[in-house]
Amino acid sequence: MKDADAMVFVVDDDSSIREAIKNLVSLVGLRVETFGTAQEFLRSERPDMPGCVVLDVELPGLSGLDLQRQLAAHRIQLPIIFITGYGDIPMSVRAMKAGAVEFLTKPFRDQELLDAIQHALERDRAARQHSRESAELHERFDGLTSREREVMSLVVAGWLNKQIGFELRISEITVKIHRGRVMNKMGAQSLAELVRMTEKLELPMAKDQSAKTK
Repeated sequence: MKDADAMVFVVDDDSSIREAIKNLVSLVGLRVETFGTAQEFLRSERPDMPGCVVLDVELPGLSGLDLQRQLAAHRIQLPIIFITGYGDIPMSVRAMKAGAVEFLTKPFRDQELLDAIQHALERDRAARQHSRESAELHERFDGLTSREREVMSLVVAGWLNKQIGFELRISEITVKIHRGRVMNKMGAQSLAELVRMTEKLELPMAKDQSAKTK
């Protein structure tokens, strides 16, 4: 599991638990930071890298569930692994529904925690990758002119160049030029790829060509 570019945050008011988890996680090559309260964690400067939080449910002041809500409210999407000495089913259901990766009751096996951490880190890496790809896609779309966006919306709806030209009152040759620029700027190798990009961007779709001709 060795990964120097990932961070595990441990939030537990029991120093012996914090130290035990820190030693365990360090042994598999992961970086670890520990905190005694939720407030300490919120005040900390977290590095911009994949990570997860091993979080005790019962904490002085702000509870683990409260911290989960605070992170969600601030759009901090670190995966959370809850640990507790006396968790109940309703509590675990609330935590999982709110996006927790795992809910472990103490005492748990070391491997259970390590497996949960690995799953949480994989989830965070995937989320970060998706976020980067989405940002890049929006940046490409922002680079299109208003006319190119009009052409793109009709192209992905299946309109022919002739139909697009008639709709926008431009020549078919001009449509082809705009279409080529759209494909180039968006980095699309095919119409199918351009359609997938439009879906990811959640752009409003033009009526398809069959609807236009009805």
